[in-house]
Amino acid sequence: MYYVVKYSGPFGFIKPWTAVRDSETFSQQFLTPSIIEGIEKKLFPELLDQDGIIQKIVRHRINYCGIDVQQERTWSKGGFEAKCEKGIYKTNMGVLGRGVMLNPNLYLAFSNESDAQMAFTQTVCLCRNEDLLFPEVMESTTIEEFEQINGFELLFTDEKTGFKVGHNRFNKASEMFGELIFVGNPIRTTDAIS
Repeated sequence: MYYVVKYSGPFGFIKPWTAVRDSETFSQQFLTPSIIEGIEKKLFPELLDQDGIIQKIVRHRINYCGIDVQQERTWSKGGFEAKCEKGIYKTNMGVLGRGVMLNPNLYLAFSNESDAQMAFTQTVCLCRNEDLLFPEVMESTTIEEFEQINGFELLFTDEKTGFKVGHNRFNKASEMFGELIFVGNPIRTTDAIS
């Protein structure tokens, strides 16, 4: 039996680990082990001193309505600079295109009802603090019912069976691997419920 909390929000962005300086970046469509661990530590701060272990979130699934490309102003690591050369002002600012998920639904599954109830009282963000997802519903489901939820899920594996999905900031920057599965149509129409 799983206790599932459904979160939803107007938009969300998951930065791919390979997109460090890309001028156009689309949201990653899955959550890595370190993202799940970060969400878990936000929901359960008593786990902050236990790195590299996901203890309470047993499964997850994410779906969304589409991707919208938004422009974002940015500047280099040294901060904003402006100078005038031959009467022309120049800055180190740039504009990048960021593909953001529209109306994402995130399902977090717990094996313990009290953990799900605690999670249901809080918001989460996928990766950026401004991309808040709010708890919408909490319900108990069987494992078979959870398997029917449309969406993407990364099953955490090793390098023999999965592809590299980044480096785990909670576990000495160790490499993370996973196998991406999708169920049904992870890209919902606006009137779809799940």
